[in-house]
Amino acid sequence: MRDLIVLGGSSHPDLTKSICRNLTIEQSQVDSRKFANGEISIEIKNSVREKDVFIVQSGCGHVNDNFLELLITIAACKTASAKRVTAVLPLFPYSRQPDIPYLPSATGAPSISVKKDEYTFESAPGTPNPLSKRDNQDKQLGAASAGASVPVTPTTPGSIASVSANDGKLRMPVPRRYTAKSIVTNSAAMTFLPQVDALGKTESGYKQWISPNGTLIANLLTTAGADRVITMDLHDPQFQGFFNVPVDNLYSKPILKHYILNFIPNYKDCVIVSPDSGGAKRATAIADGLGCSFALIHKERRAKIPKNPPLTSMTNSLLSNSKNPTMVATTMLVGDVQEKVCVLIDDLVDTSYTITRAAKLLKDQGAKYVYALVTHGIFSGDAINRIEQSAIDKVVVTNSTPQSEHVEVLGDRIEVLDVSRVFAEAIRRINNGESVSMLFDHGW
Repeated sequence: MRDLIVLGGSSHPDLTKSICRNLTIEQSQVDSRKFANGEISIEIKNSVREKDVFIVQSGCGHVNDNFLELLITIAACKTASAKRVTAVLPLFPYSRQPDIPYLPSATGAPSISVKKDEYTFESAPGTPNPLSKRDNQDKQLGAASAGASVPVTPTTPGSIASVSANDGKLRMPVPRRYTAKSIVTNSAAMTFLPQVDALGKTESGYKQWISPNGTLIANLLTTAGADRVITMDLHDPQFQGFFNVPVDNLYSKPILKHYILNFIPNYKDCVIVSPDSGGAKRATAIADGLGCSFALIHKERRAKIPKNPPLTSMTNSLLSNSKNPTMVATTMLVGDVQEKVCVLIDDLVDTSYTITRAAKLLKDQGAKYVYALVTHGIFSGDAINRIEQSAIDKVVVTNSTPQSEHVEVLGDRIEVLDVSRVFAEAIRRINNGESVSMLFDHGW
């Protein structure tokens, strides 16, 4: 290799070591420190002057800290007169965000997942309303008046102190619920956000939007000094258009096909299943390459209009305008999976809501065995606990993100495929000025 330097960030050091081992080179040393206030300091131990530098940093874990560490490392290499700096991002951060506001009532998935004992894996699970703080305060006051022992909390100004019925001493100050005072200078200027449907549209047809981060992430990388980007299985391939520098989007399809060919018995009789319509193109490419059947799980959100008694046309129109229809998520399977081995194909699993509900639907339709082949296994929140209780028989992920903790929990139900050889070969070919397109179809 000619003047090749490989640096590794703190997000996935094991992958960096594997890439260097496949390239038969020593990993260059980077000293990454954090000050007490959270600021990041980068010191490169080796000389990178007029060298071809590749920085490996996956967009997992503490995404914002890892991404800022990558930007600082890129800027440090350019300041140290590196000839070319390539950012190697196995999992690209901020590439999987919708273009409509997040609606947990329509999607059925909460923004913050908590570990539970049982899961329903239904398309629209019910979410109970939590008890209000006022009810909890009333219960605590009632228990204190009855002489029951209650936990002691620190005394705060304006708190209500409960008195024990036994000795009359102050035992527990209960903090009073504080509500900020609302001062309105112009009551006519007060506006309320209208309700939106599953597509982010209001009754007037106005579509709410959220800030797209694709251009920002691309500009940050190029401004820091990245001359090239290498990633794998972008959630949206159009993300490459945000960059003004070359972007090599490697595919995990050859690795997944190799696993199906060698480790799934009678693979030609299995059914390749896409858990949603967005990943249909990815799943059909694998199904066509293997000559297998294909099935699709389609989630449809229908508007359920509340039933009203028959009224006059004028009253009925007013009533329909006053009540907004509720969105009901219905899931249907397109294809035959009866007594078949099903292979779910997806590019990324985060909260695992989509893939676990898809597995339940497949088992309900008579599937015999369910594999889940995933490129990027983030498994945030209670995803691992959901998979452990789901109908998925085996999960197969790549090591584009760290999987050691997940393997300890799932054990034999999870297998990890190595992608370091693909990235190492891509780095070698780019360093030598060779074509990378061979890796798209054949892997390494």
